[in-house]
Amino acid sequence: MAERKIFAGPRVRRLRQTLGLTQTAMAEGLAISPSYLNLIERNQRPLTVQLLLRLASVYKIDLDQLQGEGGGVAAQLREVFTDPLLAGEIPGDQELIEVAEGAPNAAVGVIKLYRAYKEQAARLTDLADLLAREGHETSLGRARLPMDEVRETLERRPFLFARIEAAAEAFIAQLSPGDDLSGALKTWLRTTHGIVVRMLPVHAMPTLRRRYDRHSMRLFLSERLSSFDRQREIAQEAALLAIGGEIAGELDELALSSSEAKRIARFELARYAAYALMMPQGTFLAAAQRNRYDIDLLAARFDVSFEQAAHRLVSLGRAGAPAFFLMEADHAGNILRRAGAQGFPQARFGGLCPKLGLHAAFAQPGQLLVERVEMPDGAAFLTLSRTLEGPQAGFGERVRRTAILLGCDAAFAGETVYGQAAELPAAHVLAGTACRLCERQGCLSRAQPPVTRPLGLDEMVTGLSAFDFQ
Repeated sequence: MAERKIFAGPRVRRLRQTLGLTQTAMAEGLAISPSYLNLIERNQRPLTVQLLLRLASVYKIDLDQLQGEGGGVAAQLREVFTDPLLAGEIPGDQELIEVAEGAPNAAVGVIKLYRAYKEQAARLTDLADLLAREGHETSLGRARLPMDEVRETLERRPFLFARIEAAAEAFIAQLSPGDDLSGALKTWLRTTHGIVVRMLPVHAMPTLRRRYDRHSMRLFLSERLSSFDRQREIAQEAALLAIGGEIAGELDELALSSSEAKRIARFELARYAAYALMMPQGTFLAAAQRNRYDIDLLAARFDVSFEQAAHRLVSLGRAGAPAFFLMEADHAGNILRRAGAQGFPQARFGGLCPKLGLHAAFAQPGQLLVERVEMPDGAAFLTLSRTLEGPQAGFGERVRRTAILLGCDAAFAGETVYGQAAELPAAHVLAGTACRLCERQGCLSRAQPPVTRPLGLDEMVTGLSAFDFQ
């Protein structure tokens, strides 16, 4: 079997430049002609085994430097180009390899610049959060991609859309679904708009959860979805048709800057409207107060999932109801959703502390973790954390699992069924808004040093935290 030829011209050139040698000087050291070395550096000649051994002997280098560097650089470049800011410039794998192989110095420079950009963005975000906590609003470090704009807009305002609520309650009263909301909505879609709802097996829609065919007037839903998620998809389609004007009115009031942001927000408002149809606010609020905000009982009462009942609690903006807020994250700590009855309490609660039950929930799937979280300034919150399962996975597929945190001010804990459990000593958690803004000493969970204190580098004394500070 023929040996694989090694073309490593750019890396040979990089080695020569690092050593400060001219082509003539390197060629003399390798006992070859300058013209032959020039051909090697331009990838017009491969490196022979003898030349590889001579390079290793003369310049004391590891041969892996000449054979495996491009792959690692290409992988790091791939990470750079997955950033949303470069979404329209994503090159193919072969192009990334060519850049890594042909211009390794430039590739490493791009990677360093990207890392510096990410670090600077993180520092500006920390500064913005710190200023916001002190009552100074700023947009420093805030990315303005369409998705980011929508998320920030929804996070900062109360998660209540009165026009949608009123229209949803009126529509449900007219529909009179009884105990079969899904059936009533299917009948309404078919008789009023000629839309037929059909379930499709996984092999027919392997990567989709829903698809609306305008030509045949059929709404296809994947069998991967639970009965609760199917009902939400049907309710969402009905909401867009029945109360589309109210949804459009609320969308206009958000004053978003781009058509893409408006499209994303319209989807979010349609899902909000679907929950308003599934759990009419007046009825839901009465049931929540009667059951002391027991999410499992509310889910059973309205035939919805734990996740859907928890989301609906956040939109209870009427007088007398606790101001719930919600956050959803994946196992890597990425925040997927934040909302609050009075706006998500970013300055007071933060939500980025690794000690929160939101992160511990992944170690106990399906169990509800009740905690009383105390912040450095003395503010306390009742928090409920639990994992959520995504669409049904097949054999050999990894389950999509996220975790949800539902919280409210600890002053309302006694009004809920969870208040007594939150008072147990084991349920008390001393947390912070975020590691880079938290000044708690000796925290075993600290992931980053605070930006408000200098690091305490002492060779004689080392604290419990990975990042000691003065």
